[in-house]
Amino acid sequence: MSEKRWHKSSYSGGSTGSCVEVAEGVATAVRDTRNREKGHLEFPAAEWAAFVVGARSDEL
Repeated sequence: MSEKRWHKSSYSGGSTGSCVEVAEGVATAVRDTRNREKGHLEFPAAEWAAFVVGARSDEL
């Protein structure tokens, strides 16, 4: 298994310190920048894409 390449989510805006980091691939991993040691959540890429579409259109 390859190591995840984490980056600040573009949805975190310009905030400093209170950011969400993501690692994209077959599965999208999401973690809290301030609490990296607590792990992350992973979602199949298609499910994450559907979540983003729903969030953008205020369906959630």
